[in-house]
Amino acid sequence: MPYASKKGVFYAMLKKFITVFFCFLLLLPCCSLVSVAALPPSSDTHEGIDVSMYQGDIDFEQVADSGIEGVYIRSSLGSSYIDPYFEQNYSNAKAAGLSVGFYHYVTARTVSQAAYQAHFFVNTIQGKDFDYRLAMDFEDLQGLSVSEINDIALTFIQTLEEIGGREAVVYSNAYDATDIFQGEITSYPLWVAEYGVSTPRDSVNWDSWAGWQYTSRGQISGIQGYVDRDLYTEEMYLSSSGQVTPHPAMPPSRTTNAIYTVKPGNTLWGIARLYHTTISSIVEENQISNPNLIFPGEVLRIPVEDRSSTESASIRYTVRRGDTLWGIAQRYRTTVSQIAALNHIANPNLIYPGQQLEIPERNYSAAVYTVQRGDTLWGIAQRYGTTVSYLADLNGISNPNLIYPGQVLRVP
Repeated sequence: MPYASKKGVFYAMLKKFITVFFCFLLLLPCCSLVSVAALPPSSDTHEGIDVSMYQGDIDFEQVADSGIEGVYIRSSLGSSYIDPYFEQNYSNAKAAGLSVGFYHYVTARTVSQAAYQAHFFVNTIQGKDFDYRLAMDFEDLQGLSVSEINDIALTFIQTLEEIGGREAVVYSNAYDATDIFQGEITSYPLWVAEYGVSTPRDSVNWDSWAGWQYTSRGQISGIQGYVDRDLYTEEMYLSSSGQVTPHPAMPPSRTTNAIYTVKPGNTLWGIARLYHTTISSIVEENQISNPNLIFPGEVLRIPVEDRSSTESASIRYTVRRGDTLWGIAQRYRTTVSQIAALNHIANPNLIYPGQQLEIPERNYSAAVYTVQRGDTLWGIAQRYGTTVSYLADLNGISNPNLIYPGQVLRVP
């Protein structure tokens, strides 16, 4: 190739390189804007965890030695259930010198029930010194409208601060903090749960986060198995450590009616389960002659008692070919005698395919999981050490191949 041609090729390549380089420089400000757009913390952060009965016995001295500075402890659930490890976790965490906070898992279906559960939360933690804001964990949203969810959440947290005399914080996954929680509830600090990201998304209806639960599969010395890991900001702290305001005995429980419009595929059993009530109470309230016959668009009044039982629920299981009562009991972590008694089975060795069984469900061992993009029921079952059929039965899923992002599932 002649020298002039080579020189021309060289200058053409050099010109192309310079053009690409300057384009790269122009893009740098855009890249920095992406990082700025992420939701910021409200202040400096420190490492924390949150725990419940699922972690079993915890050596909090080892936890503290691992660099953890604070812990949120589940105290209670619903309107009558106290976490069996609450007292133990509290005493041992305080002895290890950790900052301590409490959270309550809300199951309310009416504003009246929300207020009652706030009273129950305050009563449960009476006389205990703590450092972090009182946390509302409201994830059990199935069957509620966005308006109902926000009314319930606001009633719970306002009642909590009023009778407890202490500041509160909203715990929520990023999906609900973006698409569900809105309005006045967003004036309270946010403790957001979002996994697999370098920082929480900025699309939520808050300007910053006070706490960030960044994984549910953390591992810490002193804890067997997985634990939630968190970053807490100074905003998670109370204005001054101490106790809740001394509170009198629980108020009397009332029964109020929720309004529910029947959807395709609904059963009276499933609706009763959603509202933690019974089929018979719905039948009686609505004068339904045939409990097996309801239709889409039908409007039902659902009696909801403030103090609903959170430990007497059951799930429905359809017997399959080859099933035994012993095998079913093992799958659902119960006993043959309990299933037999609940279903009036005289001979536990005699069940048949297609038979419908009520299985006693230990609600205290159930948590919730929000479906992420790309999830499958099989993958979720593997993660929680259970089966697809168990999750399908637990959540009333007729097609195990059809789940969607944002869907809230109950998991063991």
